[in-house]
Amino acid sequence: MAQTLKLASRVFHRIRCAAGLDATLGSKGSKSAPRDLADIPGPSTPGFLAELFCKGGLSRLHELQVQGAARFGPVWLASFGTVRTVYVAAPTLVEQLLRQEGPLPERCSFSPWAEHRRRRQRACGLLTAEGEEWQRLRSLLAPLLLRPQAAARYAETLHNVVCDLVRRLRRQRGLGAGPPALVRDVAGEFYKFGLEAQHHVERREAEVAMKRQGKPEEDRGSGAHLTYFLFQEELPAESILGNVTELLLAGVDTVSNTLSWALYELSRHPEVQTALHSEIIAALGPGPSTHPSATALSQLPLLKAVVKEVLRLYPVVPGNSRVPDKDICVGDYVIPKNTLVTLCHYATSRDPAQFPEPNSFRPARWLEKGTAPHPFASLPFGFGKRSCMGRRLAELELQMALAQILIHFEVQPEPGAAPVKPMTRTVLVPERSINLQFVDR
Repeated sequence: MAQTLKLASRVFHRIRCAAGLDATLGSKGSKSAPRDLADIPGPSTPGFLAELFCKGGLSRLHELQVQGAARFGPVWLASFGTVRTVYVAAPTLVEQLLRQEGPLPERCSFSPWAEHRRRRQRACGLLTAEGEEWQRLRSLLAPLLLRPQAAARYAETLHNVVCDLVRRLRRQRGLGAGPPALVRDVAGEFYKFGLEAQHHVERREAEVAMKRQGKPEEDRGSGAHLTYFLFQEELPAESILGNVTELLLAGVDTVSNTLSWALYELSRHPEVQTALHSEIIAALGPGPSTHPSATALSQLPLLKAVVKEVLRLYPVVPGNSRVPDKDICVGDYVIPKNTLVTLCHYATSRDPAQFPEPNSFRPARWLEKGTAPHPFASLPFGFGKRSCMGRRLAELELQMALAQILIHFEVQPEPGAAPVKPMTRTVLVPERSINLQFVDR
């Protein structure tokens, strides 16, 4: 009897999936019943392993997304030992999957990091936590980090760090062989900038929190700081440290890599750089003492478009993952629960059907009126409950840094340098050092 009910339930689920496919995808779709994992195309296991380990595929995972979509279509399956992974590389299907998420979305676990923390008796933060612990941490942090003006309170602190960055770029010019304005390995410099920016924000919050511990409630002020807020919630010190550390590391990679790619592309597209410089000067005024506010920066359309275009071309996380807690429909297929699903954000953000000339740096595409790309075609910060908590702060850091750098310098490419391609190292990074010239304006 139990087996009969279980079979009936599964059949009903498939019928419901088939009935909802057309409406979900917004197309005519297939009238056939949803198919199983066995019906999903994909590479053979030996071929897939050879691609990863014999042909350098581990550093080209983002390219394998594009190749897989071209070879097998928007959904394919690959096996790595006993682990089967379904790859999804169409915006409509990414949306369909994400909108079926439950209240506690689960992704591929950061098991080495989590195990490292467990052995050292360290608490997990928002990045590595799962289930109810993750939900509790997110509910605490979301009101502070995701509000529209959440990042604006850090503008003064970030401005000071950006000014330090400008001074350091000036000092680093001309070290070693090459033109006098050349700065080598700008990604390394920007990593230090991102680290310092996050450090200053957290240090300020920690000082406020520690000074106010034990004082009467009426003396504690607004408490508009991350660390102070966590102390207010009476989290253990280990949990506070875990969250701050993970937010710090995630934010630094986002800012340093994206800023490097942004200046790299602007140096290769001087017409865009000139237009952006003109927009910044017109809105903020000339002169090295310019101190842009978060509100002023948010009203610069080309600046925002440049950041969006860079994140489209070079998403820090080229692919995300989900492990559904129930059977779900993805296109013509039923994906069983507990199956690892990879969302191919790099492939969807370079889909020519969504972005004409997908490999070209064209920020103007985000300003053009007319047909817009599917909202799930480019998701550099994710979607839903598992989206990036530090998005607003990262965007503000990028906007402030770009504005100040372009006020002070004209950025030019290294003479004779070959194009730099991205590679996968957990996150998307330049395959070699990006060297740029920073010429005084």
